[in-house]
Amino acid sequence: MTKFYLCVSRYLAVMLVLVTSVAWSQSKTVTGKVTSTEDGSSLPGVNVVEKGTSNGTITNTDGDFSITVGSNATLVFSFVGFKAQEIPVGAQSTVNVAIEPDVTALSEVVVIGYGQIEKKDATGALVSLKPADFNGGVISSPEQLIQGRAAGVQITSASGEPGSGVNIRIRGSSSVRAGNNPLFVIDGVPLAGDDISAGGGASSSGLGMSAARNPLNFLNPNDIASIDVLKDASATAIYGSRGANGVVLITTKSGSGGKGTLDYSYNVSVGKITKKYDLLSRDQYLSAWSAYNGGASPSAIDGGANTDWQNEVLRTAVTHQHNLSYGQGDKSSNYRFSVGYMDQQGIVKISGLKRYSARFNGTKSFINDKLKISTQLTAANTQDSGAPITDNSGFEGDLLGSMLKSNPTLPVRKPDGSYNQVSTNEPNPAAILGMTRDKTNTMRILGNVAAELEIVKNLKFKTVVGFDKSLSMRRQAMSKDLLVSGISGNGRLYVSDIDISNNLWENYFTYDKKFGTTSLNAVVGYSYQSFSKATNLSQYTHFRTGDLDQMINNMASVDEQFPDPNKIDGTKPAALAINSSLTKDELQSFYGRVNFGIKEKYLFTATLRADGSTKFGPSNRYGYFPSAAFKWRVIEEGFVPEMFSDLSARVGYGVTGNQEIPHNLYQGRQRYSDWTLNTSNSLGGGGYNYVSFPNPDLKWETTSQVNVGVDFGFFNNRITGSLDYYNKNTSDLLIQKPFAQPFPSADAFLWLNAPAHVINRGLEISLTGNVIANTDFTWTLIVNAAFNHNEVKDFNSTIDTGVINGQGLSGAFAQRIAQGQPLFAWFVRDFAGYDENGIAKYNGGDVQKFVGKSAIPKANAGLTSNFKYKKFDLSIFFNGQFGHYLYNNTANAFFTAGALAAGRNTTTDVPGNGESRANSPDVSTRFLEKGSFVRLQNVTFGYNIPVANTFISSLRVFVTGQNLFVITDYSGQDPEVNTNKSLNGIPSLNIDYTSYPRARTFTFGVNASF
Repeated sequence: MTKFYLCVSRYLAVMLVLVTSVAWSQSKTVTGKVTSTEDGSSLPGVNVVEKGTSNGTITNTDGDFSITVGSNATLVFSFVGFKAQEIPVGAQSTVNVAIEPDVTALSEVVVIGYGQIEKKDATGALVSLKPADFNGGVISSPEQLIQGRAAGVQITSASGEPGSGVNIRIRGSSSVRAGNNPLFVIDGVPLAGDDISAGGGASSSGLGMSAARNPLNFLNPNDIASIDVLKDASATAIYGSRGANGVVLITTKSGSGGKGTLDYSYNVSVGKITKKYDLLSRDQYLSAWSAYNGGASPSAIDGGANTDWQNEVLRTAVTHQHNLSYGQGDKSSNYRFSVGYMDQQGIVKISGLKRYSARFNGTKSFINDKLKISTQLTAANTQDSGAPITDNSGFEGDLLGSMLKSNPTLPVRKPDGSYNQVSTNEPNPAAILGMTRDKTNTMRILGNVAAELEIVKNLKFKTVVGFDKSLSMRRQAMSKDLLVSGISGNGRLYVSDIDISNNLWENYFTYDKKFGTTSLNAVVGYSYQSFSKATNLSQYTHFRTGDLDQMINNMASVDEQFPDPNKIDGTKPAALAINSSLTKDELQSFYGRVNFGIKEKYLFTATLRADGSTKFGPSNRYGYFPSAAFKWRVIEEGFVPEMFSDLSARVGYGVTGNQEIPHNLYQGRQRYSDWTLNTSNSLGGGGYNYVSFPNPDLKWETTSQVNVGVDFGFFNNRITGSLDYYNKNTSDLLIQKPFAQPFPSADAFLWLNAPAHVINRGLEISLTGNVIANTDFTWTLIVNAAFNHNEVKDFNSTIDTGVINGQGLSGAFAQRIAQGQPLFAWFVRDFAGYDENGIAKYNGGDVQKFVGKSAIPKANAGLTSNFKYKKFDLSIFFNGQFGHYLYNNTANAFFTAGALAAGRNTTTDVPGNGESRANSPDVSTRFLEKGSFVRLQNVTFGYNIPVANTFISSLRVFVTGQNLFVITDYSGQDPEVNTNKSLNGIPSLNIDYTSYPRARTFTFGVNASF
């Protein structure tokens, strides 16, 4: 903390020097009125900015403005639907200006597949977000920028760990087995969607498995210029077999302005846990243990200490971020180069993320601007330090499980300074921290080179060569001195190396021409993309040393094979398993799209894409994905009331696909297991086993979607918004069907397309209102909300998922996919309290059943208030999810009377709740809780320091608070959680099991341009 306070002090000192350096600058106040050249009417809400600075204001309801500027200033006037105008101030103190309507500027430009379009001409459902719309604070990956900001886009972090995975659902969950996340396209390069790092650990280790890192962590959020989310089929069909779950287009920043601009930003953040578990104190624990054990003396379990294990594991985390960029541009060329550094500590000790990133974007025109060459390149090195927090540890617990249940009377260390380790069933959380190490290093390069040639007027050809290369190395070591089941005495090392390549070749023609009152824009193209993935995974045990550095770095000792694999002499680490793989998939596509407009009033879009994929059998190698949409710009009709400034109606239908399944599942697959450690602690040989059977008819999941929408604006766009209704029908569900024994392998299965449907239908609304628009003070309110209903239909089978861990819960699960239910419906016993003996009672008997509760939120919402007073600005953002339930597996595994009676700590609500120590904590609604919440996600307060007539173009300081409070009935640490509890490859949803806690963070920063 001393370092942090020194850093803050230095930062404040720099700010004081900068403020002092510009205090002498001369300034003057300019007033005036802005009107329209069309009818002379006053224009409220016009942006008035001093050119080259962030100093600005907007006109009030009468079109008047007042602004203080430096000498020799130039004012820039801009407004939606009007042409921008620049006026030098000179000696004037009053500037009245009339600006000209601009039909081509009636809406912002948004990115769509293989091009861009004005938003007013978009026939599909999409949302475009710019940096001003992004979430602030500590942001490690781009999807966090838009969490809660777009209607119908639900973004849930798996946990609060730096670099943890994120689940994104656009208009609900549609797939049982294939990926539910959208397709990400960065500067025209579609990503593969694979994990680029490996998960760690194994269920046999005693600590369980941990998840792979977020594959999007490599991209520096500071480099992003816009994020466009395509939601309906008419918008996503151009991406065919990968558009079923929506498409997220990320465009990075380019250079602009005739003068080169150097930008620098720095921020420092401090994070702490928002909510600790209310565990029993030393005295409460001893008293409760005695009561559950017939009044026995607690001396047998009293270690004599008073330890807060949560304090031993958690910390105040500090994060530093630096970003530096330089760029410029003109009509014929532009470039931008940027570098970034992020060092994010996690609030769990030893966890964190470091990222080093560099990016270059450049474009140059030749041959009288007929040929344009461009390139975008990102290189990043991401270093993850993981804490041993896992998805499936047993009752012994991983780091957080041990923290919650450890006896609070036990000391952390013995008198000799060594860790106080009691047994493998009761691991010491501090020892787990001190004697484990989990490091992942990922290097990733993403980029493209493109050439666009104007063949003749209105006809262009573009070719793009794209590439995405990542190398990831994960090393997870557990010392033999750590007293944990499966590790103590032997140690354990997990080694993972993953090499992924994604290569793209894109070629397409664009024809764009107006014929009188009609317009035509057509795209036709060909795409080839290849994906390869090489993995090497190995596990080692029987180390002679417990030194973690030696275990990780001295691998020469395992180069030789054992002369006799059935004998372990302790001189070399023994290989438990060695597995490697190499897969390659290819996607060949032909696509076309036509946009046709009549009088800028009637707009038509038609799209067709044909995809051929090696992931599917020869009977269904190609899939065809059409769409069509129509938009009527009603505002162009004469009968529209004057109160409307925009009014449009949209309707669209399309078919998209989902191919996000592993490699070549239509073929029979074998798996070779190398050396394995058997129950007698000796090595046995491996061999080939069939794990899946061929299905040459395997094909894509298919999603058809209808969308009906309305876009509107009132009072010169003082209020704008959109309303959309959609109905998504996903069929040919890709599932994995296990086979009953006997078969050559214990886990033999067949991949097939189930004759079932998943229906998502819902309503989305977005509203933006300029509530107050005065000269000195403005208030803008932005609201979005989405309502979704999910249901499985025509499914003549059932699939179980949602593994529940804990003592006595072997084979337990909590979710079932079945006809007439939402995906991942809760399938549990219906808890009805305790009988007179403290044994659980269940409505309808001791059987699992559907209880009418869904894991999928019925509604999502976001609310943003932006205030601006002179040079001060304030943004407040709330988001929420509603109508769903979470399963508290943490409570199920650890917070029960039986656990307390056995000498494990619990929360304070367990003693006296009526439960007997003999009760079996079965999977039931006892642990099913409402997941609804409202979160104050972001508050940012900033000040633009006057910098006129200095070498600084703009200077802004700010403070941001993240996750300031949550309103919820959930008893766990945080309701926004999704631990991976999949079963047989079927994903789960909204189960909480020893999840990494979420932090409350405060960020102090400065942005400067020169």
